[in-house]
Amino acid sequence: MQDSFLSHDVIALTGITARQLQWWDERGVVKPQRQGHRRLYSIENLTEIAVICELRRKGFSLQGVRKVMRYLERELGKGLAEIVGRNSDVHLLTDGKHLYLETSAKQIVDILKNSSQPILGVCLSDAVRQVRAEVVARKASTSVIASAERRRARRVS
Repeated sequence: MQDSFLSHDVIALTGITARQLQWWDERGVVKPQRQGHRRLYSIENLTEIAVICELRRKGFSLQGVRKVMRYLERELGKGLAEIVGRNSDVHLLTDGKHLYLETSAKQIVDILKNSSQPILGVCLSDAVRQVRAEVVARKASTSVIASAERRRARRVS
C-alpha cells in the first residue's frame, strides 16, 4: 500500500470535502505529517478519516466522534486505525449515552435485546475495507497506466 497521501488523494478516496479535511486538521481531529505547507496523510490517518466519515454519515456529531476516539484509546490502548484494521468485523453500538465496541455477533444481539432504548450500530470495519480497496484499486490502475506509458516510450525511442 501507498505510504502517504496528499489532501487531494484523501478527498478522492473518502468523499470528504477539502474544507472539512482542513478544518479537522486545524482542530486536531486528524493529525497528518507536514512537508513544507503540504499535509501528508498515512494509511492510519486515511483509515481514521474513513471511519470518521462513516460515523458522520450515521449522524454522529464531531464531539461524538471525538468521544468514540478517546474511548477506543482509553479502553483498548489502541488507536482507531489499529482496532478496525484487523480482519474481524468491529461494530460500534451506542444508545446515545453508552458506547459498545463488539466483534461478536452474540454480544451485539445481547446488547440489542437488553437495551431499553434504540441502538445505533455502525460496522467500522466496512468503512476501512472500502477505503483500503479504493487505495489498492487506485494503485493498480496507476501502475497499469505507468507501465503502458513506459512501453509507449520504449517504442518511440
